[in-house]
Amino acid sequence: MAASFAVYNFADFERTHAVAENRLLIIDDDSRLAEMLVEYLAPEGIELTVVPTGIQGLRSAQRENYDLIILDVMLPGLSGFDLLKQLRESGSKTPVLMLTARGDDVDRIVGLDLGADDYLSKPFNPRELLARVKAILRRTTDSEADEPVEITVGKLRVNLRRRDAWLGDQALKLTNAEFVILVTLMRAPGEVVSREALTRTALGRQLLPDDRSLDTHISNLRRKLGNDADADSEVVIRSIRGSGYVLVPPGEGA
Repeated sequence: MAASFAVYNFADFERTHAVAENRLLIIDDDSRLAEMLVEYLAPEGIELTVVPTGIQGLRSAQRENYDLIILDVMLPGLSGFDLLKQLRESGSKTPVLMLTARGDDVDRIVGLDLGADDYLSKPFNPRELLARVKAILRRTTDSEADEPVEITVGKLRVNLRRRDAWLGDQALKLTNAEFVILVTLMRAPGEVVSREALTRTALGRQLLPDDRSLDTHISNLRRKLGNDADADSEVVIRSIRGSGYVLVPPGEGA
């Protein structure tokens, strides 16, 4: 990889647009891939910063405010997993789209467990990446003008403007995908929401065969709500076989 850096300067990747609406950080040591990402994303009015190592990426992510981070798993110096873990432990809520090896289910599951919002397997179609990026940016920036600032179900409360969630007095550390899933279920307590609908809303794409991303997000969300450890949890997310998921309001049983 060192030879490729000699002929391609990563500093050349950093682009700023006067009309840029979003800032995006790409952390990947593949210069050709990074160049391709810039070619597809820059015309969309996105301000792009590209760094080739995990250490540089972590410093940039902690120092600057980005709307989205595209993070490769395999990085020199600091792996994508370690970077993501440190980022989430520091309290960062910046959405992260992970790039993983094709067919590596372990990488995908670990990434989602550590707080990634979505993943894309290499090699991928650039149009698919652009669609994922737009979906993540849309769901983290859009808000309903006529919707209340807060939604409450029992002791569970979310603030849509600040994108914060609490269970009683306890603040919940949720990823952006988990937050959107929770809000979607809270908007219709007691009603089953299909896996297809949740995937479209939370991940911004269609549910694919053998795609377990949503189930991993739900599993992590249940754990944070205490569903795994306490059968008498205040609010429970139930799986309805063949249908989807339902947020069970207090007093209606689990």
